Amino acid sequence: MYMRKNLKIFCLFLFFLVFTLISCDKDKNANENKKLKVVATTTMITDLVKQIAGDKVELNGLMKSGVDPHLYKATEGDINLFLEADVIFYNGLHLEGKLVELFEKMNKRGGNLFAISDGIDKSFLITSSNFANNYDPHIWFDIGLWKKAAEFVANKLAIIDTTNKEFYLESLKTYIIKLDSAENIVKQKVNELPKEQRILITAHDAFNYFGRAYDFKVMGLQGISTLSEASVFDVQNLANFIIENDVKAIFIETSVPMKNIEALRQAVKSKGKEIKIGGELFSDSLGNNDKPEGTYIGMMIYNVNRIVNSLK
Repeated sequence: MYMRKNLKIFCLFLFFLVFTLISCDKDKNANENKKLKVVATTTMITDLVKQIAGDKVELNGLMKSGVDPHLYKATEGDINLFLEADVIFYNGLHLEGKLVELFEKMNKRGGNLFAISDGIDKSFLITSSNFANNYDPHIWFDIGLWKKAAEFVANKLAIIDTTNKEFYLESLKTYIIKLDSAENIVKQKVNELPKEQRILITAHDAFNYFGRAYDFKVMGLQGISTLSEASVFDVQNLANFIIENDVKAIFIETSVPMKNIEALRQAVKSKGKEIKIGGELFSDSLGNNDKPEGTYIGMMIYNVNRIVNSLK
């Protein structure tokens, strides 16, 4: 009877041991299969993370198509997303001007909060005397710089999520090839336009990197940030410049109200010249997800086609 009792105790012990081992194994597998929660601020960065990470992460894009990141304010839901995220990618260089204070507080708490502009050597950034001694944040308009941003994102994900390290690095190689192809398309299209006609006038100063990379003179009614306001003096000066240089078209932006560009068109008209609006360009936001311009590459190709065809 004593041996039978000990046998029951031993069997019970074995049962609990096996149960514990199975439970631990399940927990381990669950943790290994758990996807990183990633938050990206702008639509450009959301697309970039998607190209690198695919379905290996749970991705939340903070801003939707047509949203101006200069003016975006975090909602209570956004703050919850930030707090629950394993990784946060944002542009930096004060693009997300209304979120800077929040990011500073989060940085003090620690965590994986990354400005993708940190992946670009400052010698490649454009400074502006009109923007508080800071850098122009519109880095995505130079495909060469966007490749650096892609490398930065892929390397950060590979360090944090070692299980999927090879996937991220292989995705990066594939995406760089696509970016190289897109860059060739952009350059070929630009070459259709004589240099003297490469004058790009838009609602705000978002296209300076585009101008430097693809040899355009770029002018915007508002400054680098849409927080600035265009004065009557600015409008009149730009109207005179358009007439003197026989500019064929000016452009509105999908994320910026068109009232200033319309005021510029009227100012040119009042001086005896007609100027057409060449259409909408995507500046601080991509297009809708169901269209080609809903991706970074699609947006760049759409923009250059619109610009060159309107200025011919």
